[in-house]
Amino acid sequence: MATFSVRFLGCKVSHADAQGLRERLLADGHSERPEDAEIAVINGCCVTNEAVAKSRQAAARAARTHRRVYVTGCAANLAGDALATLPANVSVIRGTPEQTPGLVARDVGAIGCVQADARLDRVRAFVKVQDGCSFSCNFCVIPQVRGASRSRRADDVLREIGRRAGQGHREIVLTGINLGCYRDRESRYGLARLVREAGQVRGVERLRLSSIEINHVSEELIAALRETPAVAKHLHVPLQSGDDGILRAMGRRYSAGTYLRRLEPLRDFNLTTDVIVGFPDEDDTAFGRTLRVIEDAGITKVHVFPYSPRPGTATAAEDTVPPPVKKERSARLRAASHEACLARWREKLDREDVVLVDRPGRGYGDDYSPWLVNEAEPVGALVRVRGAAVTDNGILAA
Repeated sequence: MATFSVRFLGCKVSHADAQGLRERLLADGHSERPEDAEIAVINGCCVTNEAVAKSRQAAARAARTHRRVYVTGCAANLAGDALATLPANVSVIRGTPEQTPGLVARDVGAIGCVQADARLDRVRAFVKVQDGCSFSCNFCVIPQVRGASRSRRADDVLREIGRRAGQGHREIVLTGINLGCYRDRESRYGLARLVREAGQVRGVERLRLSSIEINHVSEELIAALRETPAVAKHLHVPLQSGDDGILRAMGRRYSAGTYLRRLEPLRDFNLTTDVIVGFPDEDDTAFGRTLRVIEDAGITKVHVFPYSPRPGTATAAEDTVPPPVKKERSARLRAASHEACLARWREKLDREDVVLVDRPGRGYGDDYSPWLVNEAEPVGALVRVRGAAVTDNGILAA
């Protein structure tokens, strides 16, 4: 028997992939030991140069304290020499997310003592329903490292949701690289139908989507979100830029006007987004348009990504905006995002909400607003609270 630890960097899909690795090693009879394991698995990210650097640093650190280290995920599949010259006890495992657990497990070796179902370590479970992307945004390396879009069978997804709910996970998050592309044609499922069915699974108290492209925010999906009681009033919809010229240069398939129009029916939801700052040829006017679209859409939390050329993409050789300008624009956008969050949180004052406690003293409301609750509340509990004050870190519960 070997002892192991698994760490993920990056998005919720990376978290789901890391969980798949963890479950496979546990099923093969190995033991999880986060602190002093013999084997470390680093499920890395490559969405930016910084993400690749962090993945490499995590692998190098793990190599000093573990007998063997496996680097998996998007970072492992990235072209080039970003992970070259790592210590000899580090193995870079290239392959699809479906292949990776088997590749790592085969190298570690099974001991023939199959264990029971491996429980997740969080109160919310990330269930991957789709992977890969068949589109080619000019800045994005994901199609190269994850392949074309593909979906799981609906009955497999619903069984996993039932299993996660049975383990005691109160919230289910449906995840995918391009979630709106979900299709089980044989069973005639699209994402909207999957949302409705997932919301009816016994034990599912709260259901969320991890992220969805604006082109997939259809009337059918909006109806499913509104008519499924378990669905949380939160939606993450990447914008990337509010300037139509930059959107065209990025290879995105919508305009700023389309983005605003499609989100209008969901103004009561807590809307969050991703923005790339400093894309080639973004000037002050283009950046100003991004700020206006975020304000007009009612966006609160913005995940800011300074543009980083990715190998093998259409804009790999382009990086025209100076780093100090990217830094300044990023800071302005984060400040605007924080003010928008505070404004939404103030709307909770003297109002009730139901909070899912996900760690001592902290939790999230139905719309994914952060709450500060009594530390005596048990992790995993759904507690009814009333807003008493707003802090920089969230809403203080009475």
